Amino acid sequence: MPDVIRLISMDSGVYSTKELHRGGLTTWQIRREVDIGSLVALRHGWYATPTADPDVVSAVRAGGVLGCVAALRKHGLWVPPGYRRVHIRPTRHGELTTRQACRTFGPTPRALAAVDPVPIALLSAARCMTAEHWIATCDSVLNTAGLSVAQLACEMGRPPKHILALMERCDRRSQSGTESITRTRLRANGFKVVVQPQIAGVGHVDLRVGRLLLECDSVTHHTSLENYHNDRRRDRRALVDGWLTMRITYDDVLYGWTGVLADIRAITRTDRHRTTPSALKTVE
Repeated sequence: MPDVIRLISMDSGVYSTKELHRGGLTTWQIRREVDIGSLVALRHGWYATPTADPDVVSAVRAGGVLGCVAALRKHGLWVPPGYRRVHIRPTRHGELTTRQACRTFGPTPRALAAVDPVPIALLSAARCMTAEHWIATCDSVLNTAGLSVAQLACEMGRPPKHILALMERCDRRSQSGTESITRTRLRANGFKVVVQPQIAGVGHVDLRVGRLLLECDSVTHHTSLENYHNDRRRDRRALVDGWLTMRITYDDVLYGWTGVLADIRAITRTDRHRTTPSALKTVE
């Protein structure tokens, strides 16, 4: 598996015997580390340090590995709220002590580490997440790793047709989960959405519907005074050039979407967004 798919250093503090051997420890040394408390035996063939990640420890003790949505979050990818439980993927040889297992598609993959790699975790997550949430997380994978949809599909092995269909709706240009969800929902409602267009005098914006510019802010987005002033300057310039700007917050997308969609429809019904400003000619 290429290094590009290993998005962050995933040292959870939980290791298989094979990993410890690769790290230079002999079987005798492993036993000694257990005896002195530097390692804790979780189950046959798996060990943890005293400061190991508790979610990963729970998953391995239960007979599997940390997978699905929980693994994606550990890899630093964008995951929407509502998926807080420990997601455990069964392994080929482990016997699960819980019924809350997250399975992938096809044959059960080998346990390469205590935390599933991104392609396996993403496949499993398709069973647990809604379609739009999965698309947003897949966008995060594509954007962070710099992969194309075809490259990611190859890393997954042979994803089923319905997963490939979801991947065709993904876009690695997306800069945030809220942007991904907004794009997906608007297109599902029949809007023609342009992703990350370059607007003269303004720069890149998240989304464009006609001459309506949509900026989808994350929870931590634009918290500094410098960013605040820069956003207002961009909005002012856009308005002068004939664009309309709508800023959508994280809470708007996840908890107030009905109102957001109603506002966008209200603007588009007046045809104000269809009037072509002179600046549009420079970006199309």
